[in-house]
Formats: sequence, structure tokens, C-alpha cells
Amino acid sequence: MRIALFTETFLPKVDGIVTRLSHTVDHLQRMGDQVLVFSPEGGLSEYKGARITGIPGFPLPLYPELKVALPRPSIRKELELFKPDLIHIVNPAVLGVGGLYYAKSLGLPLVASYHTHLPKYLEHYGLGMLEGVLWEILKAMHNQAVINLVTSTAMQDALTSQGIERVAVWQKGVDTELFDPSLASAEMRSHLTQGHPDSPLLLYVGRLSAEKEIDRIKPVLQAIPSARLALVGDGPYRADLEKIFADTPAFFAGYMTGQTLATAFASADAFIFPSRTETLGLVLLEAMAAGCPVIAANAGGIPDIVTDGVNGYLFDPADDYGAIAATQRLLNNTQERETLRQNARQEAERWGWAAATQQLQRFYRSVLSNHSIPSAA
Repeated sequence: MRIALFTETFLPKVDGIVTRLSHTVDHLQRMGDQVLVFSPEGGLSEYKGARITGIPGFPLPLYPELKVALPRPSIRKELELFKPDLIHIVNPAVLGVGGLYYAKSLGLPLVASYHTHLPKYLEHYGLGMLEGVLWEILKAMHNQAVINLVTSTAMQDALTSQGIERVAVWQKGVDTELFDPSLASAEMRSHLTQGHPDSPLLLYVGRLSAEKEIDRIKPVLQAIPSARLALVGDGPYRADLEKIFADTPAFFAGYMTGQTLATAFASADAFIFPSRTETLGLVLLEAMAAGCPVIAANAGGIPDIVTDGVNGYLFDPADDYGAIAATQRLLNNTQERETLRQNARQEAERWGWAAATQQLQRFYRSVLSNHSIPSAA
């Protein structure tokens, strides 16, 4: 198959969507398919054998890490040369609308996928009154697709309840070779605790943005004064968070990738994740693959990954004491923490990227053959 992929974000940016897309492109190319990626310009022209067409863009005002790339006529020429069998638009917002347009004008089947729960983000930027309008826009775009892929059953329910049709779950994936418990490192632990390796180490990895609700971790540190927190990542809310956590033993470690990131996961006692807006929470799977027990909000797509008391702990995001109680329970029981580590790794081993990409191929083939959409099984 020849797939034209339109995405609002791609390498060298680092986030959960880019992680999924980069592994997907890699495995599609390995499996004999050919992929052409249209994304905001980032300096790359090729990735794992797939050609990258970077479209010039400008930073999003409220979120300067993201670039807005406007569709341009040259895209049609690229598509006509590539001759795709289908177009896949990822989180269609601006560039993705161009993908939708060219799918219609060139008579190509359209696949769409939903990875960021944008309507729920609005309230964290003072724009909650626009949620209904945004759902209508998303519905108008997504209902043009033959199939709409989401990353969890919670998001399948959310989109369906808003009138979006033909929604199916594209299974989660994680690199179980890169993320491994054996990478635990005394040196990394000393770095993340800023020279206090014997203290309990809590880890957060992800964007430092308002919708992640990272400030909700502060009461946990206040309730467990012996614990230390390492925040891995960066984003538009970092300066605010540095002020919020100024009187706590929190360390802002910046971006980490590859084996360095995997080592950070494996070296921590717990991964704490308070976000209520996750469509899946891919970073949770990475933590689990590294044998790092998870403490996370029971919201969004997270319950599709974490089974409370089995491979991590879930807490009620409406309960101000929930995260504190879950963290205390985890840190106070060494034997139970070790059981959670083992179970977390076993769960992650079920979800390799090859299997997730093979499922995507089945969706693609079903679209191309005009047969019924296959189940997620």
C-alpha cells in the first residue's frame, strides 16, 4: 500500500503522538508499504525510508511548541507524483483539512485518527465556552472519513456520543526492547533526586502544559516530605510550574529521549500522572514496560492501560486526597511495589508496535476493499 499521512506534528518534536507515528511509519515501511508524510517543517526530509514533506508554518500563540502549517497547492503535485492508495489524516486541525480536501478532490479513501482530546483542553486555557463549537467542527471533519481511529475505548465512547461515526480502536503500542527494567541506574537515580538517591523518587514524563494538571502533584510532595519529584519534559507551562514547585524537592530535568529516558523510567519508584485529558497516555505504557509502577487519574483512556491494584494504582481525580493515598500505599509496601513492577512489565509486553501496525494495515485494507470495518481484536 501507498499511504499519504497528514499530521499536525512530527519529528523532531517529542510527544506521544509523534512516538506513535514514528513507530508506525517505521513498521509500515518495514512491512513493505510506502509512506509519504506531510507535516509542519522540522528539518527532516526522510525517516526510515519514508519521505517527509515539510510545510512551512508558524508557532501556535497559546502553544508555541506546536506549529500551524497551512495547506498549499504544491501538496497536490506531491500527491499526484506519489500516487497514494489512501490518505490518513492525524488529529486534523489545519494541515489535516488539506489532507481531507485532497482526498475528496482526488477521489481517494480517507482515514482519520484522533489522538488529542482537544475539546477538554480548552477549559485549561480559559476557552471552555468553545467546547461545543469545536465538537461540531471535529464532527464535520471526521464524518468525512471512511473510518475514524481512536486510541482507547473511552475515546471511542466520547466521539460516538458527539455524533462522530464509524469509530474503531487502534490498539496501543510500546517499544518493549527500549523500555526495560534492567536499565535501572544508580547514577540516573542520583541525578533525578539531585544527590538524594535513598529518597523515594516520583517521576513525571510529558509535556509541561496546563492541561496535564501537573500542579496536582504538589500536595503529594507536601504529604510525603521524604519523597522527591523529577519532571522530565518541557513546555509552555514550565515557568509557572517552577514557581508552583519552588518550595518543594522537585527537579526539572528537561527533555530526555531514547535509552536515557528509558533509564529514567527504570530508576524511579513510581510514575505519577494526574492528567484527566488523555486519549490513551502512551507514556504510561513506557513506564510500565520499564517496570515503573504507575499512579494515575482514573480518567480518559488511562483505565484501558492501568488495572487498579494489579499493575498500578488509579485514583479518583475529584478526590483531593486520592493521589496522596495511592502514593503512600505504593511507597510503604516494598513487596507490593515489586509485584506491581512485574505485572506492569507483563502488561506492556502484550502491546508491541508491530502488532499495532498490523492492525492498522487491516483497517487500511478494509477501507480499500470496501468491506466492513474489522474489529479491534
